[in-house]
Amino acid sequence: MTSPRSGMPAPQPEPVTVPPPGPSRHASRTGGTGRPAPDAADAPRRGARPAALAPAAFIVLWSSAFVAGVPGVHAASPLLLMFARFGLAGVLLAAYALVKRAPWPRGRALAHVAVCGLLIQAVQFGSFYTLLGKGYPAAVISLVQGLSPVVIAVAGRFLGERLSLRQGLGFAIGATGAVLAVADRVSLSAAGAVLCLLGLFGLSFGTLYQKRFVPDMDVRTGTAAQLLVSALALGPLCLVAGEPRVSDWTAFGGSVAWMVLINSIAAFVLLNAMLRRMPANRVSTAFFLTPSVTAVMAWLVVGQALKPLAIVGLVLGGTGTLLATRRVRPRT
Repeated sequence: MTSPRSGMPAPQPEPVTVPPPGPSRHASRTGGTGRPAPDAADAPRRGARPAALAPAAFIVLWSSAFVAGVPGVHAASPLLLMFARFGLAGVLLAAYALVKRAPWPRGRALAHVAVCGLLIQAVQFGSFYTLLGKGYPAAVISLVQGLSPVVIAVAGRFLGERLSLRQGLGFAIGATGAVLAVADRVSLSAAGAVLCLLGLFGLSFGTLYQKRFVPDMDVRTGTAAQLLVSALALGPLCLVAGEPRVSDWTAFGGSVAWMVLINSIAAFVLLNAMLRRMPANRVSTAFFLTPSVTAVMAWLVVGQALKPLAIVGLVLGGTGTLLATRRVRPRT
């Protein structure tokens, strides 16, 4: 077709391209299945749910240690019990880490991991289980552990961690609950007081040291290294300080099995994972609840009386833990 004026061909209209039918706006939101697709914004919330449950699971696992240790220290010396616990748990966890090809700490990082292990494992539990072997109640020893958040909060400036008013209130309430839980059972000798302070020092400063120098260590290989170093340290002490003999292999074996699988592997892997994700003072508040939970477990397992103060301490310890660990959501 030509233009009547110029005789030139008339411009043809460009063809209109119709896009192929695609998913509707509704289908894009539902993933084409009619069901709402997972929102990417929900991913952090879904990941936060297991993290929120971690402190509760840790409290239960950790609190069972002293109850499980009672028959063990009656069947053998406390240091031999700890040597067996650390050695077996370290070997099992190291074997698992090798199968999974997890990265091992080396050089300076390995030295820092070893120091953490000696403080948190050997010093803390060597002191506390020696007290348990001398007849001190498990709830009293757990009370000393429950005071570690106060020590960590005071020394937290080492890590540059600050406490809000709400967290400070949580620490005060939690510490009160920990003390009330076993207030009518505390009776320590001079040697007992020294062992309590030594165990408290090992737990508190070991936690701070780990958070400061190796906060990102692999929880599998790091925990295995800590356990193996502690076993090597306690082995010679078993020969020097006590008789490495077992009077009741059934009680000893049951106690070691529980502490290896539940306390040394499960609880410490969980603890180290929490230390990677949360500030040290928030992680430590879980110990506010351990005296009360230990008292409840002792009542259920070995028939120790559950007194009203323990119940009050459980409530206060839980309240303090919630206040000190709960995150404040940013305003939008």
